[in-house]
Amino acid sequence: MMGQAQMHITGAQVPVTPPTAQTADKRCDLSVKGLRKTFGKDQTVLQGITFSVRSREAVALIGSNGAGKSTALRCALRLIEPGAGSIELFEQDVSDARLQTLRKLRADVGFVFQKHNLVPRVSALTNVIQGNLGRSGGFRGWTQFLAPSALRNRAMDCLHRVGLADHAMKRADQLSGGQSQRVAIARALMQQPRMVVADEPVASLDPVAGHEVMELFHQLAREEGITLLFTSHNVEQALSYSDRVLALKQGEIVLDASSNTLVPSDLSKHYG
Repeated sequence: MMGQAQMHITGAQVPVTPPTAQTADKRCDLSVKGLRKTFGKDQTVLQGITFSVRSREAVALIGSNGAGKSTALRCALRLIEPGAGSIELFEQDVSDARLQTLRKLRADVGFVFQKHNLVPRVSALTNVIQGNLGRSGGFRGWTQFLAPSALRNRAMDCLHRVGLADHAMKRADQLSGGQSQRVAIARALMQQPRMVVADEPVASLDPVAGHEVMELFHQLAREEGITLLFTSHNVEQALSYSDRVLALKQGEIVLDASSNTLVPSDLSKHYG
């Protein structure tokens, strides 16, 4: 069960606690080696990239549009199949794993994307309850009206964690962009994940909402001991909310460094 203390975030200038690499341990939750991906005959997006994410570590993946960030995330989790390379997820080789094995391991990964992917005509609570489907299927997990009380209570707790308990009964299409992304985070928390993968989670939000959502990611990851891998175009956010930064350019990793050794200008040169 998630913690009970509700968090309130009210403005863009959110105090950020600098993350520390000491929160991570030596285990790798995700490790890829020589990952390649080509679309069509000659559009090579990933040129044999190698990187790892340690348990409880926060890693930012930056790069300009078309650098291959989203493709790298999806290939690393075999949401799309890479052309070559090896992948270990939670220290298990999944390069050639069968779908059933892969689904079981991915149940420990919460996904949050730029498009919130909420079901618009149902409540925030139902959307969060559906986050449990990867753990336990069945028709009672599809809606708040059929869900057992324990499942409803856990979903309400997740909404409480992101400061939206009072919006539980609102339809998803009645929420603001920032509120929708918080519901998406609550849905990911409903999985009780070991790792959260977020692909440009604040790109569609205004600066105030973007800072609030990134601070929420940072705080929840630290409190819950969750590994975090996220992509970003915002170099300040990449530095503020990560332990390490990876830069991807023309399908290759061109930077892998601790965030506390970098300044924004170190990252800006990897765009364009």
